Amino acid sequence: MKKLRKRIFLTAGYNTVSIGTGRKEFNPKKQMPGLEHYMKEAGQASIAAVGGAQHIDECVVGNFMSARFNKQAHLGAFMPMIDEGLRYKPAMSVEGACASGGLALLAGVRSVLAETADMVLVIGIEVQNSMKAIYGADVLAGAGWFHKRKEGHAYFFPGQFSNRAGAYFDKYGRDYARKGFARWYQNAIENARLCPTAQEFENKTEDLEKLALIEPNPSAFTDFLNVFDCSKVSDGASSIVVASEEGLKKARIPLSEAVEITGWGQAEEDITKEPDDLTRLSTMAESVKQALQSAGITINDLATIELHDCFTIAGILAMEAIGFAKQGEGARFVAEGHTSRNGKIPVNTTGGLIGWGHPTGATGVHMAVTIWEQLTGKAGKAQIKISHERPYGLSVNMGGDDKSLVALVYRKAE
Repeated sequence: MKKLRKRIFLTAGYNTVSIGTGRKEFNPKKQMPGLEHYMKEAGQASIAAVGGAQHIDECVVGNFMSARFNKQAHLGAFMPMIDEGLRYKPAMSVEGACASGGLALLAGVRSVLAETADMVLVIGIEVQNSMKAIYGADVLAGAGWFHKRKEGHAYFFPGQFSNRAGAYFDKYGRDYARKGFARWYQNAIENARLCPTAQEFENKTEDLEKLALIEPNPSAFTDFLNVFDCSKVSDGASSIVVASEEGLKKARIPLSEAVEITGWGQAEEDITKEPDDLTRLSTMAESVKQALQSAGITINDLATIELHDCFTIAGILAMEAIGFAKQGEGARFVAEGHTSRNGKIPVNTTGGLIGWGHPTGATGVHMAVTIWEQLTGKAGKAQIKISHERPYGLSVNMGGDDKSLVALVYRKAE
């Protein structure tokens, strides 16, 4: 089956600041910006970049749990608030846990392929600092099978991935693995320091590895992960426009301002079942396999990857699932510096979920924006070299514990 019957492009990417602990703007004792603020900022920026709302045919919002975090659902109807020119235009909200942003992008792609739109505005958003983390953990547990909530850790998803880390320790060695975890954290913060919108942009810690190697405290958190192994609670939004070639022409956007989506993969696993192997992200592996096959490339053609490092162990397992390291060798691959911005395959060049932040519904869109910035030379101090020999980017957005996966392959438009 041919997924791409016509050329599909992304342009006009924008990220708000990822707000949460670590940012000087964040003060939990004061009223923080809400959904409307972030949607308007991101949406208006992308609309302006394509020359106005008259060029937008449809809209999609990716969001996970605004109905609980903010007591607000029906997000598609917020689009006309962003710009009067979106009034009466089709809009919808898409949910797939932490993969909501990636699914929103695919919804936009499918609209362009169906020829119901030449330009689709896609916004990913989450505002979750509206409640304390321990209560938010109960909301976030909805990304898993909530039937098992009472059997899980108080911090549900840290507990889930702590179990994966423990299994990895048992199979491959604790100290060996933790060195990989620590290097992952170090890379994330160093990259975030190069991106002004990143939640960890202002992180001034000198010895990041020492900090990351603090022993886990099971009585206060989880058995095998410390708090530095985890992405933080974040608020923010990212936006980008999915366009046909005709859409770019109508908006007078040159190909130099766009990237082309050359392939994608989407895979789901049974949310009611435990993983077959805690040391493998098998659904991620399947989605990436689909994406690379549909793009007609291999991992050797990739210049950079944005992947879903909700936890350091997820980053290690992702490198194995994608194929850069054999099973059990991901921690060594990372510890040796191969995923750093100057390594064999630069990963999460603005910090990823641990460094840039994880506004849940926005994450998949943020990944696409980062790849768009890198491939078009708009990444500022975070820019890496994109060679002609390896001109592709890959994003891998994961919902829940390896349950909903969206992988996208990109190339600078020509």
